[in-house]
Amino acid sequence: MKYFHNPETNEVHAYDDDAPGYFIPSSLLPMSETQVQAYIESATTALPTKEDTEREWRDNELTSLMWLRERHRDQLEIQTPTSQALRDWPQSVDFPDADVRPLAPPWIAKQVQ
Repeated sequence: MKYFHNPETNEVHAYDDDAPGYFIPSSLLPMSETQVQAYIESATTALPTKEDTEREWRDNELTSLMWLRERHRDQLEIQTPTSQALRDWPQSVDFPDADVRPLAPPWIAKQVQ
């Protein structure tokens, strides 16, 4: 089997080894065995699950609010109640339903603006 890449559409085309040359459009570029293997690996990589998507969302939210970590640590140090809804999202019974993601406390919106 011969494999060719179409640079305009980013598609890969396969032709039998004995296919006449005139069947293969001149716009296609021959692929090396290494390129073919890389293409196969990328095409068979698992798509992210709903859980992966929600964990990524949670991680991005936590990263964007790193300044809150210090506040949280201060709350623990002085033994006052802390806000854990976002941190605890993966353990929630509703996880990974994006429709019931934890909401940011109203005071955070005032801090971010």
